[in-house]
Amino acid sequence: MSTLLSFTALGLFTGAAYAIAASGLVLTYTTTRVFNLAHGAIGMVMAFVYWQLSVAWGLPIWAALGLVLLVIAPLFGIVIERVMMRGLGDAPVSVGLVVTVGLFVGLIGVAQAFWPPRARTVDQFFGRAGVTVGDAHISYHSLLTIALSMVVAGGLYVLLNRTRIGAAMRASVDNPELLGLFGGRPQRVSMASWAIGAASGALAGILLTPVLSLDYYELTLLVINAYAAAMLGRLRSLPLTFVGAMVLGLLQSYAVGYLPSSELLQGFRAVIPTLMLFGVLLFVPQARLRVGQVKGIVSAPVPSLRRSVTAGLVLVGVVAAATPLLPADLVMLASIALIYGMVMLSLVLLTGYGGHVSLAQLTFVGIGAMVLAKLDSPSVFALVVAALAAAAVGALIALPVLRLTGLYLALATLAFGQLMDKLVFQAPFAFGFNESLTAQRLRLLGLEFGTEQAYLVLIAICFAGMAVGLLALRRGRIGRLLLAMRDSPAACGTLGLSLRWFRVGLFAASAGMAGFAGALLAGLRQTVAATDFQVFASLPLLLLAVVCGVTSVTGALTGGFLLMLLPLTQSEYPALAGVVYLIIGFGAVGLGRDPNGLANQLFRLGGWLRSQSWWPRRSYEPPLTASAPAEEVPSGVA
Repeated sequence: MSTLLSFTALGLFTGAAYAIAASGLVLTYTTTRVFNLAHGAIGMVMAFVYWQLSVAWGLPIWAALGLVLLVIAPLFGIVIERVMMRGLGDAPVSVGLVVTVGLFVGLIGVAQAFWPPRARTVDQFFGRAGVTVGDAHISYHSLLTIALSMVVAGGLYVLLNRTRIGAAMRASVDNPELLGLFGGRPQRVSMASWAIGAASGALAGILLTPVLSLDYYELTLLVINAYAAAMLGRLRSLPLTFVGAMVLGLLQSYAVGYLPSSELLQGFRAVIPTLMLFGVLLFVPQARLRVGQVKGIVSAPVPSLRRSVTAGLVLVGVVAAATPLLPADLVMLASIALIYGMVMLSLVLLTGYGGHVSLAQLTFVGIGAMVLAKLDSPSVFALVVAALAAAAVGALIALPVLRLTGLYLALATLAFGQLMDKLVFQAPFAFGFNESLTAQRLRLLGLEFGTEQAYLVLIAICFAGMAVGLLALRRGRIGRLLLAMRDSPAACGTLGLSLRWFRVGLFAASAGMAGFAGALLAGLRQTVAATDFQVFASLPLLLLAVVCGVTSVTGALTGGFLLMLLPLTQSEYPALAGVVYLIIGFGAVGLGRDPNGLANQLFRLGGWLRSQSWWPRRSYEPPLTASAPAEEVPSGVA
């Protein structure tokens, strides 16, 4: 009985912390229509600030707590709203997701830059004191957390439904112009929502810190578990959110206490919140979507078939000519950059053309690498099978979420990535726990690509072929349909276009491209492990794709080289690890509203060069056809 009470108390404590975080998340979404994926990262940073004040600088605990919750966190929320989030609720969902993911990664960079990795501890409130029920000891810290969760959930419910400012918060979402006509100030209401949301995330992070210790990823990712509770409440109901958080905490605690010890069940314990999130997304009806918004994205210029083929041949030629002159380590880095470029091409198709955000694209890369290693064959057949296996998994994931769109679809990909990371990749039939697989390099038509130099040329050929094929698709009927689906799904539905199965094919094609790149990566490294494809690594991948330009091949190639440099910079300059994440994250925040990213600057530079007098120009002769005199051309015809 005492064991049951102990695990029940632990579950209620964890669920209470989830409830506090989820309540703030629901408040922010309800009042601004922005789902803040960085909510856990805000709590993590505020927990570090609390440690700095209370432990490093020696402030009294209650003074440090009050300073963080009443001053620093609300001001931080206001700054985020003013600088990054204002007007984001009216933007396409993909833009909002990219901006909040950028904030997520940027805040991890901030924490690493200001608080370098080392052991830090924060004591529980009231120390080890508590009450004893039977043989079970329940700390006052746990009881305080449970009580605060009830206060926060109840207070926010009263705020939204029984106060004037709560009515203004809801009105600022439904019709801010009308609210302004009645004397309300929508901008101030939005600032208040973000201030309260940041304070709730900070409170959850501080309460969890004595149990988890100060860790960048544990605190951030654990609060992500609150997403499942928020989704159970359909991002609107605070009572359902509170119940979902408590149920989730109890399930996790009982799984730790009563499930037998084994590698498979340990993975199952880790994914209980993910399974709950996935189940809620599948079986709980979505919140009503807003219609009537047609927000087209200005895409990057699309070259003709002749120009794209010429550029591909130039790339392959340059690589083939330069490869013999490069040392082996630079050849390896260039190969990895081109493979990452192919993964980003899969995001160009899915996100740049289709408008869907995937938070687990590296998972499909891992599937392709795993299949190639398991086949243990250097043939083209193994490469094709690896790509088809990843495409099949992408289609299978898209099938159960056919009715999901936007935010719900992105969170479903995040849940899928976590399931694969914790439950599949570490299983004995896949990579295995802390193990690796070996792979062979390709043989094609009697040619062996055993050396790094030959393999780099092969990778360049594959990148060029994939890029030319993608641009050809963009110029055709499917490309136009993709853009129409991205810009206005409601209009496509009005015209009778069924986009559900088309979306399954889109996800399958994107996953197949990523799996193909993963198979090439396995052949290049010849040793791959589950840690190479963790779901968190998919976030910098997405952000760099956006920063460099997620609508163009140029952006994909640039992003591939930058992503290759990321681990290299972190290993050679550990002190800059946080700064790198900070630059990537906040760079994505700045460019998140412009999906053409840095590639736009390259296009502008090319246009400026072509406009100069010294740039060689092709002579142009008008066609020898009769044309009407200028005065006979009907007005209004261009």
